Amino acid sequence: MAHQFFFNPYILDNLPAPRSGFDVVQDVSEPRLRMYITSHGIKTFFVRKRINGCDRRVIIGKYPDMDIEDARSAVQSVLDVAMQKPIVRRKKLTFRQVLDLYLENRVRRGEDSKTKLIRAINRHFVQLFDKNICDITVTDARAVIDAISGAAIAARMQELMQSVFKYAVQTGYLKNNPISDLPKIPQHRRTRPLNRSGMQRLIAAIRREPSDVFRAAFLMLIYGFAPRSRVFSMQWEELDFNQYMWRDMPLSDAAVVLLQDLPQYSTFWVFPGRGSHLTDPRTAWRRVVNMAGIPNLTMDDVNKFMMRNLIWAPDKEDLRANMNALIEEITSSDF
Repeated sequence: MAHQFFFNPYILDNLPAPRSGFDVVQDVSEPRLRMYITSHGIKTFFVRKRINGCDRRVIIGKYPDMDIEDARSAVQSVLDVAMQKPIVRRKKLTFRQVLDLYLENRVRRGEDSKTKLIRAINRHFVQLFDKNICDITVTDARAVIDAISGAAIAARMQELMQSVFKYAVQTGYLKNNPISDLPKIPQHRRTRPLNRSGMQRLIAAIRREPSDVFRAAFLMLIYGFAPRSRVFSMQWEELDFNQYMWRDMPLSDAAVVLLQDLPQYSTFWVFPGRGSHLTDPRTAWRRVVNMAGIPNLTMDDVNKFMMRNLIWAPDKEDLRANMNALIEEITSSDF
């Protein structure tokens, strides 16, 4: 059940972000108005409504871009629009045309992420592009999914196809979703093997790494709160030690000390590699994780662990304090 109180700017401005996932709060003045608070501190007004047997959550707007009173006033109109039956369109569109509309109107991703998605679509859905979406059967869809190697990729592409057909129904280009009963692909999700005890062993193993560059780069995976691609491509000009900032992100105390002690092998890359920056030091990483007793640990697991346990704060000083507190908690023997 959502936590209920009277929405006002003071309370909403000071709502704490959850460690992971999202929290939901509800307005007492307008009980149909609710708000998501994500672990990144993003606050979004929404309403819930059961339509045609399905629970729908309709986004109203983001706070503070949208005023509280404006959000309350918009509740009824948003619900009225959601309850309207889609206009049945006689014009037949191909799967590719509906897919383009879906990408334009429903997909909210960064440029790199959207490029990867389009690349996957062009690779796996090409058999359906020229077919009218109303003529596609569950057999056609199953043939496309079965041709994809790898259960994880096939499952994601099936979820995308389901979303496209649902969009076609909502916009009136289809009466029914032809693959609504297509069974989901079972997945054996990888369990991330890192815990706080393992993190302590990992830090100890990294500090015994003989290469200065590898040792510093691996520690920055922990102290920098960033994925390996950003850490390894770090440039000296991006760092502001006066403000303790790296681009637009605060640096933890441990990261500042680590970076200031590094010799400048070049005037460009913080972690130089062969002809460029460090890219993928697999051999050195395998040596470190074996020494730590976590042989199946990946560099991405480290970033996932740190971000999952970091308490997000919109204020940079508060976020930096939370970074320092987490690092202190992990490196302390008393936890």
